[in-house]
Amino acid sequence: MIRRPPRSTLFPYTTLFRSGDHYVLSGQKMWITGGGVARWYFVLARTDPDPMAPASKAFTGFIVDADFPGVIKGRKELNMGQRASDVRGVTFEDVLVPKQNVLMSEGAGFRIAMGAFDATRPPVAASATGLAKRALEEATKYATERKTFGVPIGEHQGVAFMLADMAIGVELARLSYVKAAWQNLYGQRNTYTASIAKAFASEVANKCAADAVQIFGGSGFNSEYPVEKLMRDAKILMIYEGTSQIQRVIIARELLKNVGNR
Repeated sequence: MIRRPPRSTLFPYTTLFRSGDHYVLSGQKMWITGGGVARWYFVLARTDPDPMAPASKAFTGFIVDADFPGVIKGRKELNMGQRASDVRGVTFEDVLVPKQNVLMSEGAGFRIAMGAFDATRPPVAASATGLAKRALEEATKYATERKTFGVPIGEHQGVAFMLADMAIGVELARLSYVKAAWQNLYGQRNTYTASIAKAFASEVANKCAADAVQIFGGSGFNSEYPVEKLMRDAKILMIYEGTSQIQRVIIARELLKNVGNR
């Protein structure tokens, strides 16, 4: 029986059971980036049927070939932004997965997934910083070209302060992801800094994109100009790889756990 999951892939209800030298995988995953072009998937599935089992022991990670019988790719989703990304659902209907495709060991899947986030959140923060910088560049250029009351709008204090705040956000976001990435590169535990970088940079990206639209005025609301796309693309940065709210849970947990050790 396929148990349909909610619209989240962090705590999936994809299940499997052991059958000889294979596992039988059933369920569905949603919002899979690259789902239509991937040759294999990392799948996190529940192997402990006990609903009270802790997440740290209940899930197992598998490598599943995209061409295994029973793997069904859904349609490409039409999302609000980042539309060049191939995002879709993937369904598993009694897929036979060889036991050698288990990563590490049974029950270690959640730990693998959480550890991967320490490596993937800094790049998301980097992409958010890049989007924020593009928004700043577009807004700055427009502010020197568009004139009101005989002067470029960038000379009006209201607009100038918006640009300054955008620049502050871009520079601090860059520093935050560089630190988190440096720690990961040199084998230092970076859970705390990766979550800070991801939360901060993604929110800077959204603010910069929204401010750019504001500086462009009515033109910013039109698809003839680039900033409306930046605003649409920015929103998902606060959602994937863990929402901004989840990042705050992690940051607070790490902060409280390490009282006296900093």
